[in-house]
Amino acid sequence: MATIQVDGIGRTTAEDGQRLVLAIMGAGIDILHRCGGNARCTTCRVQILDGDPGPMTEAEEAKLASIGDREENMRLSCQVRCCDDLTVRVLRRLSQNPEMGDAGPQPETWPLMCGR
Repeated sequence: MATIQVDGIGRTTAEDGQRLVLAIMGAGIDILHRCGGNARCTTCRVQILDGDPGPMTEAEEAKLASIGDREENMRLSCQVRCCDDLTVRVLRRLSQNPEMGDAGPQPETWPLMCGR
């Protein structure tokens, strides 16, 4: 079980291998995830402040490369597996973008895989 500290909001836990976006959503935080967890948009992006989020997927790297003003340690929370404790800053929330209407379709769960 990983502990996820969300900067300025609070703390939650995640099952080993759970998508970070699902752990954040499970804590009641209105993180955007417009593509449903497929690394096709950048609405679920977070900044990793502490901890090891693991390697980037090819899809994540390609999508993040398209961001002009990319913050340091930015990741797509839909592509990060929670295998270690993390401190993150959520960069896009529905409450900050109400014109979007909803946060997005429910991302699928992944089989638990952390390599421990």
